[in-house]
Amino acid sequence: MLEGETFFSRRGKNAQTFLVCMTQLSRHLMAGRALPDHEQKQVALGYVQEAWAEAKLDGVDGDCMAQACLFASLIEFVSTYGEEAAATFAEGLPARIRNGEFSVDLSRQ
Repeated sequence: MLEGETFFSRRGKNAQTFLVCMTQLSRHLMAGRALPDHEQKQVALGYVQEAWAEAKLDGVDGDCMAQACLFASLIEFVSTYGEEAAATFAEGLPARIRNGEFSVDLSRQ
């Protein structure tokens, strides 16, 4: 880190979101219960966003990160659900992309 730089100034909003998610996770773990599925997805997304921000700071191209994330995701789907189920899931992606499920509303940023 450069002089005067903090964890948040270097990583920005993603780091703050990540820490909020980690706090949620810690509270559930200390209470001896698992996070609900939708909250686990938020925490997982926080981990991915933090890794993405770190890679960007290290000069890794966003397209390379996107391809690596897709590759890692598909490996996990195949190892968890099998090739046929993963292929069926992937077949539904074009329609979801065209419907805007993965588009970011730039006016809110």
